[in-house]
Amino acid sequence: MISNSFQKIKKVRSYVLEVAIQCGYAGMFVIVAVSLKHGLSHYVFAVYRHILATLVIAPFALVLERGRRPKMTLPIFLQIMLLGLLEPVIDQNLYYMGMEYTSATFASATVNLAPAFTFIMAILLRLERVNIKKPQNLGKVIGTIITIIGAMVMTLYKGPIITKQRSHHRASNESAAGKHWILGTIMLLIGCCSYSGFFILQSITIKKYPAELTLTALVCLMGAVEVALLTFAMEHADMNVWKVGWDSRLLAIAYSGLVIGYYVQGVVNKDQGPVFIAAFSPLSMVVTAALGVIFLAEQLHLGR
Repeated sequence: MISNSFQKIKKVRSYVLEVAIQCGYAGMFVIVAVSLKHGLSHYVFAVYRHILATLVIAPFALVLERGRRPKMTLPIFLQIMLLGLLEPVIDQNLYYMGMEYTSATFASATVNLAPAFTFIMAILLRLERVNIKKPQNLGKVIGTIITIIGAMVMTLYKGPIITKQRSHHRASNESAAGKHWILGTIMLLIGCCSYSGFFILQSITIKKYPAELTLTALVCLMGAVEVALLTFAMEHADMNVWKVGWDSRLLAIAYSGLVIGYYVQGVVNKDQGPVFIAAFSPLSMVVTAALGVIFLAEQLHLGR
């Protein structure tokens, strides 16, 4: 009886945590979109974001997980390095590059493919078993097909504008419409694959290293180091990109550093698996679309 109640509480907790983190991500997408327009380098943003997240999470990891951290081995360390590469380096940079070519709403909409990619990867790696006779498994298969069809419609069909834009934003929106949408879409899709791969590898790593806070801090630290190396390679001609003033750029870094979802996703991943986490990704699109129309005066087309 007590065991069943505990399992129900854990499941409800997983739902609440995922809804909260997706809403937090939606706010981050909008703030970062504004900051990118004001000259913030997405490389520098990723570095500062993960440095801040490391500084915030590390003290909790040192105190709360003292004495129960597993021994660090070379395979686990290499997995942590790969986690830092998949999310902070590949996914985030391609995501924000794609956002610059498209829009915040469109970028968040491509995350709809994360459940499909994650589900397919989980099946291939035998982390998820599919029995079509079971309703929940049939639902996952149908959901995967729907998300792929939806992503194709979203990419290939714009349709009429269904939201009115304010006149003083009209020129900027018209210029944005002429950007390289296909190139931006390709970047976003590759980033989405990397995002799904992160969930899969995280579910594997956390079983071998079940210290969620420490694992999160290490992933953030490795991500910061790897992105910093990439930034020096890509932005070496202009060292002024590292400067951040008291404006929306600093707000974006501070907000996103505090809304790092690796720990929350790690806890949920441990309880429910990677497919459960990815299934909530479309929620951020809905919230981002609303915020984008209200605060960024984005045009919302029927296809999206």
